Amino acid sequence: MILLDEILYHNFEPQKRQIQSIAPKEETYDVSIVMPCLNEELTLPGCIKEALEAAEMIEEAYGYKTEIVIGDNGSTDRSIEIAESMGARVVNVTSKGYGSALIGGVMGAKGRYVVIADSDGSYDFRECVPMIEQLRNGYELCMGSRFKGQIMPGAMPWKNRVIGNPLLTGILNLIYRSGLSDAHCGIRSFTKAAFEKMKLTSPGMEFASEMVIKATLLDLRRTETPVTLRPDGRDRPPHLRPFRDGWRHLRYIFMLSPSWVFFLPSLAMFALSLAVFGRIAIGSIFEAIPAAPVTTAGVVFAAMMLVVGHQGLLLGLAAILDGVHTGYRKMGNLLENITHKLTLENMLSLGLVYGIGAIAATGVWIWATTDQLLLTPLESTSLIVAAVTLFILAIQNVFGGFLLSIIAGNSASIYEKKEETKPVSPLTFSQETYDTNPPYTSTPAKANVVATTAK
Repeated sequence: MILLDEILYHNFEPQKRQIQSIAPKEETYDVSIVMPCLNEELTLPGCIKEALEAAEMIEEAYGYKTEIVIGDNGSTDRSIEIAESMGARVVNVTSKGYGSALIGGVMGAKGRYVVIADSDGSYDFRECVPMIEQLRNGYELCMGSRFKGQIMPGAMPWKNRVIGNPLLTGILNLIYRSGLSDAHCGIRSFTKAAFEKMKLTSPGMEFASEMVIKATLLDLRRTETPVTLRPDGRDRPPHLRPFRDGWRHLRYIFMLSPSWVFFLPSLAMFALSLAVFGRIAIGSIFEAIPAAPVTTAGVVFAAMMLVVGHQGLLLGLAAILDGVHTGYRKMGNLLENITHKLTLENMLSLGLVYGIGAIAATGVWIWATTDQLLLTPLESTSLIVAAVTLFILAIQNVFGGFLLSIIAGNSASIYEKKEETKPVSPLTFSQETYDTNPPYTSTPAKANVVATTAK
């Protein structure tokens, strides 16, 4: 059993050279078929058999050599024994969860094209052959679509078929515009380079959403092919829990969307607060112009919305910058033009302007009350609320500027466009290039079991 944890997660060059010097030359593959597994001894033989047939079809069609990889998540039955006896290579993934098993399996895969599908018998692995064709045509992610293919009777509960999957896919497409009809299909294929770009981390079922979202954020070329969903062959309930896993998908969809979580609500709050303050200004300057009345409570509420909206915009920008610097999203053209000129010094200067405005508003209020000017209660309250609001905005801008600079890598320039670098091979990943820690070990497949030949 070869320990790959040290190669994948630690950046010790002498240790790498020692391992490479004693390790035998590894066999290369063009395609890797990866299955997650947790006590699937009943269905795994049939899945591996179909995967072997798919490997023969891929070799016949394209001359590609295919391996079968099982990402085992701690099976206590005969799953590992069965997989190795049928020629599959087992990757032992210690981090629990559907997503962890797949991430570990894919990281241990050697093919430049990867197919993943469940090992419960619900998908026909032979349907992955057209997916490989799409990858050959230049696509980086090819999804299976059950809704464009066939859902056999009893394969999917009505609530998942009519409500759950269409609703989650609809929300995902509304926010991210992936252009895919079935974002949560269990069979899909992608290039190993695309997998490395996406930097997937979800340990659970939300892994399915994460892949589609990050592929869309990175503008990877996407397509789909029709597939058939069959009733699974298990003699026990599935690992999927509709409501729990549905919520995990939904929250992840929103977590990766700063526009919907931060920007849109913040802009709406800005608009409402500016409308209230604009009404006060118009009423004070042009008394003859009729307008809707504003109360003292309305002024306080508008100030609250302005402060929260400003904070939301800073948090949204921080979330986007984190995604850009982590590498799973690209900066949009509008934000790129804004942030390209944004520096820590600019943020501090704007905070200073807010602070001066707060001092000025406070001075006007003191002057007006001292000289007993005829200010209405609303105008007097508005002045002091404006002073407090500007002071809070000044503090937010200073703190926000430092936060954005820290996210930018402790750089005064908030965002600088960087040239894309060539993805790193998964066998040279370090903590700096892949920040996740599902350590696993790999057992080599028995020789000459997978009936394929090199291209």
